[in-house]
Amino acid sequence: MSDMDERPLAHRADDADSGRLTTLLNRAATGRDSRVWNDLWTELYHNGSLEASHPMVLPALMDMAEGDDADTAAAAFHLAGALLVQADQRYETRNLRDEQAPAVARLLAAANRWRQTTADRNDYCHLLEAILNLEGDVHWAQDLIWGIVSGEYELECPDPDCCAALWVIIGEPGFFSTSEDYALSDDVETLPLHPASPGTLDGLGRRLHELALADGHEDVAHALTYTFGEATCLECERRCSVAGQVIARSS
Repeated sequence: MSDMDERPLAHRADDADSGRLTTLLNRAATGRDSRVWNDLWTELYHNGSLEASHPMVLPALMDMAEGDDADTAAAAFHLAGALLVQADQRYETRNLRDEQAPAVARLLAAANRWRQTTADRNDYCHLLEAILNLEGDVHWAQDLIWGIVSGEYELECPDPDCCAALWVIIGEPGFFSTSEDYALSDDVETLPLHPASPGTLDGLGRRLHELALADGHEDVAHALTYTFGEATCLECERRCSVAGQVIARSS
């Protein structure tokens, strides 16, 4: 087949992808088709069968984020932030952020507006994750927030001579560390966590703590003092930073 024959086929394939992407984004924008978000995640994030850098993706998500439907906006923030972090890591550049800077800025502004009015605890936590992803200063926001939502972190002791499993529990069962999955054991040995004093928090920990308090989520702020505090390994009794091990695991 000659080059002249190949080019129209490639063009038709691009048109087909754009058409499928348009259909998915339009379905999402209606706010009445929750299943479409699974399709968008699969096509744009997991399989990459549609290109996340397509010029219609982030502007369309921005429009949804600036709308009045909270569920649609939250889904748009979550996907947009994840796509940006994935692009940063995959290509080791911030090209997508730079190319789509106006859309990213508007997504971030909308996310911060929704943040101040979101009452549900877990929705609020996921919104913090999306904000961090949209800002792009950390790549481990998902792992950080997951522990606050789920109430546990599965980490590893940083001592190279130990490397024991370190389960950090933050939530309804209490605030402690253990060397085994507490949910699978009736009688598990635990050690209390050492929360950071709010006055000693700095950097990201201080910022998130202050945001949670300002937004009326005192329980999230309380959990953050443990996330940015220390846990003790039951095997070697070494104390370590919980957030530091979250970062190490995400690296």
